[in-house]
Amino acid sequence: MTAADANTARPAGSTATAVPGTPAGSPGLLARHRAVLPDWLALYYDDPLEITHGEGRHVWDAAGRKYLDFFGGILTTMTAHALPAVAEAVTGQAGRLLHSSTLYLNRPMVELAERIARLSGIPDARVFFTTSGTEANDTALLLATTHRRSNQILAMRNSYHGRSFSTVSVTGNRGWSPTSLSPLQTLYVHGGVRHRGPYADLDDAAFTAACVADLRDLLGHVRSPAALIAEPVQGVGGFTSPPDGLYAAFREVLAEQGVLWIADEVQTGWGRTGDHFWGWQAHAGSGPPDIVTFAKGIGNGMSVGGVIARAEIMNCLDANSISTFGGTQVTMAAALANLDHLLEHDLQGNARRVGGLLLKRLRDACAGLPGVKEVRGRGLMIGVELVRPGTHLAAPEAAAAVLEAAREGGLLLGKGGGHDTSALRIAPPLSLTAAEAEEGAAILEQALRRVAG
Repeated sequence: MTAADANTARPAGSTATAVPGTPAGSPGLLARHRAVLPDWLALYYDDPLEITHGEGRHVWDAAGRKYLDFFGGILTTMTAHALPAVAEAVTGQAGRLLHSSTLYLNRPMVELAERIARLSGIPDARVFFTTSGTEANDTALLLATTHRRSNQILAMRNSYHGRSFSTVSVTGNRGWSPTSLSPLQTLYVHGGVRHRGPYADLDDAAFTAACVADLRDLLGHVRSPAALIAEPVQGVGGFTSPPDGLYAAFREVLAEQGVLWIADEVQTGWGRTGDHFWGWQAHAGSGPPDIVTFAKGIGNGMSVGGVIARAEIMNCLDANSISTFGGTQVTMAAALANLDHLLEHDLQGNARRVGGLLLKRLRDACAGLPGVKEVRGRGLMIGVELVRPGTHLAAPEAAAAVLEAAREGGLLLGKGGGHDTSALRIAPPLSLTAAEAEEGAAILEQALRRVAG
């Protein structure tokens, strides 16, 4: 059985075309949504989509229409929709015990922590589980500021780290940061965006040198910060990243003052970039980060996040703490099954191979399109940045139109970017087949030619 076959296999008697009791549509659901949920809770599409079920790399809406999913619940469905191994693990654990809190010994939590600690590359690692990436980053900031006795944080421009009060305050993307109030003093550093800003015209070596010089100059003007938090590939920012090695060069400068490095792996972890299991490994010249945060894909849709840190950092808190829902038995069972499946079927290798094919196919498709500035990415984490033809100005209206056109063709995408959401985000489950990559690329090419050609 191939990796692709294994990720499509389902229990006997299952069906990919219908779910009993699924309604033909969702009349009135949008009005009900708007009546009881916040106005700032974003929805994709002019006619928002209700997804009712999925299988493999496909999902179905309430009207029964099938879509190829190239966004995976915001990079959360990492292996496949309705993966039997995960579904069986959840069902089996739910039949015994759903939850007990961290006040009691929890075998699945210990087993997953042991595996993640080994995979992390961090010596003497400790793992703390949360329910989301936001909470993971919030915890990392608490650890760093407590350990270093400093409330100054370095963050990257165009970054995104969550929606809590502390993580909003270190988010360098104005579209996702609704307040300037903060418990932290945040200082923003150049380097997360390769193709924009004052250093965009430099080659990779000169770009890195300029960003390092900027960091060194900044540190000369402030008291010693607690940490630098950085996404190896910026997710909400449009899947943009610096040249390989930049964060290793930053680390050498930070180490002179003992400043910690927090790698936000919420979107890049678990092999999505293909070349590496962790995104930070593209910048590994100075060893692993002091703290790594993770979430999204490890649960394959279950709410699992967490923090990995050296014991001296993790154990620096001198007050009691628990997590009511972090590490609950049913989510840990799902994550263990998902991690087993990911490793046994070499989905990192599949991301590298199929992602490479998809990236080349999209670059060829976009060559000569005046509305496409860049096709970038690695593995199954690909961004297509749109601009107004003949300029470098962001084109958020074009990104929204391509999203709609791709949906009409049966393809679901994401969008993002630091300049008015002008980048398409492509991040399908890591089990994507070459045939599905070609199918999705053809739909996207047609949508781009309609809108950005």
